Amino acid sequence: MIKFNNSVIDAKLFAELQDMATVLSKVPDLEFDYQFGHYIHVDERKISASHFWDHYETSERIAGYKTDVLLRALGTMRETNLEDWQNIHDWVEQSKLPNFTTELFTLLEDLRLEEKIRQSRRGTIPWFQSRSKTYTHYFKTQLDTNVTRNFPTDELFCMIYLTLTSTSPDQNFPRANRRQLNTLDQLKPLLFETFEAKTTREIVSLCMKVEQLIKENYSDAINRYFVFPVKHEGDFQNDLLFDELMRTDPLANDDQEDVDDQDEVTDEKFSTWHRENENDDRKQSFLRYELEQGTKTNILGDGARETEDGDQAMASVQGISSESSEYDYSDYENLDEKKNEQQEGEAGRYGKENLKATKHDIEPASPSLDEKELYKDFVSDVQSEKLKLKRTIDQALEHKQNAARDHLLTGRLSKRQLLPIILDEQARVFYKKDHESKEIDAVFTLLIDCSASMVNKMEETKRAAVLFHEVLKELKIPHSVIGFWEDGFESDDEEQPNYFHRVIPFEKSLDPKSGPTLMQLEPQEDNRDGYSIRIAAEELMHHQAEHQVLLVFSDGEPSAYNYSQNGIIDTHDAVLDTRKLGVDVIGVFLSDQTIDEEEAHMMKNIYGREHLLVQGLEELPDSLSFLLRKILLSTI
Repeated sequence: MIKFNNSVIDAKLFAELQDMATVLSKVPDLEFDYQFGHYIHVDERKISASHFWDHYETSERIAGYKTDVLLRALGTMRETNLEDWQNIHDWVEQSKLPNFTTELFTLLEDLRLEEKIRQSRRGTIPWFQSRSKTYTHYFKTQLDTNVTRNFPTDELFCMIYLTLTSTSPDQNFPRANRRQLNTLDQLKPLLFETFEAKTTREIVSLCMKVEQLIKENYSDAINRYFVFPVKHEGDFQNDLLFDELMRTDPLANDDQEDVDDQDEVTDEKFSTWHRENENDDRKQSFLRYELEQGTKTNILGDGARETEDGDQAMASVQGISSESSEYDYSDYENLDEKKNEQQEGEAGRYGKENLKATKHDIEPASPSLDEKELYKDFVSDVQSEKLKLKRTIDQALEHKQNAARDHLLTGRLSKRQLLPIILDEQARVFYKKDHESKEIDAVFTLLIDCSASMVNKMEETKRAAVLFHEVLKELKIPHSVIGFWEDGFESDDEEQPNYFHRVIPFEKSLDPKSGPTLMQLEPQEDNRDGYSIRIAAEELMHHQAEHQVLLVFSDGEPSAYNYSQNGIIDTHDAVLDTRKLGVDVIGVFLSDQTIDEEEAHMMKNIYGREHLLVQGLEELPDSLSFLLRKILLSTI
């Protein structure tokens, strides 16, 4: 979950809505967001759902968000004429009733678009029915509120909405005065034309007529129930928003040169195929022509056509060599392309929110005498849990080693299963005892949040880390313990330094003397969880163990430079990506107070079912022991 404007946003639902917006709009780089009102921001290339739905029940909230996206991605982008929208936008700027006219246009246009979407995608009807039911209840409540507060224009708008969306022919407004009822009766013929409107221009015309009829007797609305469906600074060059978002800039110049056809012209063919670069195992390469500026001429060849402004032509001519038997160009690389590929690779590896994050490793110092003594005390504190856990794992390993596999075609004859010799053609009456290794084929990493908020939790966290290290060291399971944080004071738009304090590295994890360096973990500054999880997962993948497990200790939401709002989403994506690699990721939430519902939901939405809530830090070692027992038994 994300806390934003005192609301809680479901990270999993956010990702679903982002995918929905991308697929429906067919604009790959269109980003989804929550805003006050649902609209498309052309300049920022964002599509939004309204915060209006944040506090409704789950089914109503999801239907509201999804219909917001549908109305904009399928409706506004493909059906709303931008020239007509610009006309109403300019009209509103000069209007005496700008708020009322804005929300009236959005309401009428959305009703037109909703009907089109219902007809083309029948599966969306239940969502729109839920939307209509929720809005009807809301505007009935607002109607009473506006009557009480004496907001006549707001009251009139509520009456308009309820009239247009009513399922009964006669809509009654018992608290409305005669003036309001007369105005509504006067507007009804115009309003009902909405259901016959086929274009944005007709909707614009209706809004202008309604505004003209009431502007002398009404002041502007106080509340803004809806906003314009489009936000943009400047002029549009296309009629539809989809074309506007997908358009490419025209040529930098528009010069044209007349060429005398009588001049000497040399024809030369450039072959795009040669046996040296035949498409062998998809290694064929072609020249890529990118032209952004140039001069048009009147020369037309057999395979050419006249250039148009709308053409997508780009500036440089760029080729990539393929393997040839004559010449070897493998030592010559295109540096610009290599740089672009590197940037794209970094974005794919660590997430788009972490493009400026940099990794800085900190090696542990030699432990001091005080650290060694403190470590001994912690080992003594967790000794009983360690012994119980080791005994449980040893027994499970012993049982597996001695367990017999029966019903086999070869092996030792089983005296208790001789009947199949008579009944079956291929009697499975043999058994074998397993003689497997007592070692567990697994590797672990414990990531510990070292943000400033851990200041009151670090001592118990260290005690739990000691239990983690001692148990795995006793079982000879390679592991690492890493404290992570981001330097908030040094972070800016160009770089966000992230530090990884490697208090127990893999190569020293089974050293009998290892451990006291755990005492060097201290609370620092911010935490960029998604980036840290990806770094740790990348390192785990270098180990060839059958089971790879990543535990993450954290006490709350990720918080770092330009990361607070998107941090939960990025961490959620990092967990999903890591699990796709075959790494088990388990989140452990640490709290020294009562865990509220929002915090529990946050962990569930980041880690799914694979998370543990620890309420009361004194319970952390016991909780970790239970978790380790469950994980280790599953690996045997």
